[in-house]
Amino acid sequence: MSEPIQWMGTRDACERLGVTLRTLYRFIDEGQLPAYKMGRVIRLQAHDIDTFIERMRITPGTLEHLYPEPKSHDRSDDSDLPQAD
Repeated sequence: MSEPIQWMGTRDACERLGVTLRTLYRFIDEGQLPAYKMGRVIRLQAHDIDTFIERMRITPGTLEHLYPEPKSHDRSDDSDLPQAD
């Protein structure tokens, strides 16, 4: 026998995800997060939110494009410094 579905309202889902209602609606509209309209109310399954959170997890080593290479402060390459006479 399957477990009963745990339904969440949009406000509870926003709190769980730490996003605004507008962002939640965007996730739903883009198909990233399944949602169900029951009458005039939108509901989400708690399991779907947990799955969404896991899918959004960042894999270590994939953010290198977001930070520049550290500049070397090696004193051996002083070619750009003015020469003293």
